[in-house]
Amino acid sequence: MKNVLVIGASRGIGLEFVRQYREYGDRVIATARDDAGMKRIEAMGAKALRVDVADPASVSGLGWQLDGEKFDVSLYVAGVYSTAGATQPPAQDEFDRVMRTNVLGAMQAIPQVAPLVEAAGGRFAFLSSQMAYMGGTDSSFGWTYRVSKTALNMVVKAAQQDYPRAVMVAISPGWVQTDMGGPGAPMTPEQSVTWMRRSLDGVTARHKGAFLNYDGRRFKGW
Repeated sequence: MKNVLVIGASRGIGLEFVRQYREYGDRVIATARDDAGMKRIEAMGAKALRVDVADPASVSGLGWQLDGEKFDVSLYVAGVYSTAGATQPPAQDEFDRVMRTNVLGAMQAIPQVAPLVEAAGGRFAFLSSQMAYMGGTDSSFGWTYRVSKTALNMVVKAAQQDYPRAVMVAISPGWVQTDMGGPGAPMTPEQSVTWMRRSLDGVTARHKGAFLNYDGRRFKGW
C-alpha cells in the first residue's frame, strides 16, 4: 500500500488520481480549496485538507497539516489556464493568477512536502504540459500558460538538487477532457491518469529532474 498526496484534487485529473489510487487500496491525502472539492475527495475514502495554492498564507499551512507523514508518491496537480497569445500584452491580474498557481504554489509546497517524500524514498511529480515543450512550440497560443509551465519544469529540475533522496519529475498529462482541455480532447482523465500512474511506477533515479510525457517518454532538449 502506497501513501499518496495529491495537491489540487477538487476535480478533473487531480480527483481522478485520488479515485485510482484509492481503487488500488492506497492511502490518499488530497487538497481542495473549497467545501465541494473536499466532499468529493472524502466520498472516495481519502483524507481531505483545505489548501488554496494561489494563496501563500494557505499553502504555508500545509506543512503542519502533514506533520509526521511520509509519502511514496506526491503529486502537484493544481493549475490554471490562459489562452491569450502574443498579439497583446497579458493583463497583470491574469499573469499573476497563472504564475501564482502554476509556479509560486509549487515553489511554496516543495520545501514542506519534498522532505516527506525523501523520508519514504518516494517520487514527487508535478503536472506540466506539452505546451511547455520549447522544441514543439508552433504558436503563441496560451503564451502565459506556456511560460508558467516552462518555469515549473525549471522549478522541478532545480529543486531536485536539494532533495537527492527523492525523485522529482515534471510530467505532461497530454490533452485531456477536462474543464481546461475541453470536450474535444482525445483522452479522458481516466486514460491520462492510468498512463501517468504507470509511468511514475517506472520512474527511477535516472529520471531525476526530467520532463516526461504521460507515457513515460522524455521530452528532449526542452
